[in-house]
Amino acid sequence: MHRIASLLPSTTEIACALGFEDALVARSHECDFPASVAGLPALTAPKLDADAPSREIDDRVRALVSEGLSVYRVDAEKLRELAPTAILTQDQCDVCAASPRDLEDALAAWIGERPRVVSTRAMTLDDVWSDMQRVADALDAPERGRELVRQLRERIGALSARAARASDRPRTACVEWIDPLMSAGNWMPELVTLAGGTPLLGEAGAHSPWMEWSELRDADPDAIVVLPCGFDLERTRNELPPLLEQPGWADLTAVRAGRVYLTDGNQYFNRPGPRLADSLEVLAEILHPREFPRSHPSHTWQAL
Repeated sequence: MHRIASLLPSTTEIACALGFEDALVARSHECDFPASVAGLPALTAPKLDADAPSREIDDRVRALVSEGLSVYRVDAEKLRELAPTAILTQDQCDVCAASPRDLEDALAAWIGERPRVVSTRAMTLDDVWSDMQRVADALDAPERGRELVRQLRERIGALSARAARASDRPRTACVEWIDPLMSAGNWMPELVTLAGGTPLLGEAGAHSPWMEWSELRDADPDAIVVLPCGFDLERTRNELPPLLEQPGWADLTAVRAGRVYLTDGNQYFNRPGPRLADSLEVLAEILHPREFPRSHPSHTWQAL
């Protein structure tokens, strides 16, 4: 019987979607969906104040990384005590969640049979599907993985076909960090395209790029979707002033048209897991409200 420690919100969601919630014995400090996982012990903690302003968080992260240090702590003693047979983590981004490097010390002193470490590394939607299958295979449930991927592909394909019938394709900028500015890369340009938009300032399959204000201003998007990594909608709204105070903000086409949208990036767009299908629905509602009447609650997204 499997005993799973998941150190990433998306892998926790994947494990649950595959039917392994009862096998979870630990989570990361950020794992909060489904809500029932909150009772599991958390094995990770950040080495920074997650409630600090965006600029301070960025400065601290840069300082840690420049010194060759991890952004997270892993509770090695608790990990060994729980004795998982499988550990789910990621090696895509050193600042997003605990990585295999963060596990080295914990596993170095391991007594007995070492757990299997499964690292996800999604950069595109196809990578997300591959990671789901990788987790399913590691948990001896390959058929569950294939079925989950099939269902998600089918759901996304149907929505994309509807979006393709829209009369326009709004030029859309997705903001993944506010201060300093970062555009959204990885799977986000694909989601924008599938939702019937034209992505700007980010490349599918590439890490999210830092950008100057002048780049966003010169691109002058038809729509702006703000989805900061790790922030819910309320936190996103509170972090907005540095963006709203930029020279020329009020003159942007998206601002004048009332097409700036705040979202709960933490629960949706930032997590490469099953709820990317929900994220696509949110984008479709935002970009094509006539074709996609709103179905997601107000805490998911709001117009600025």
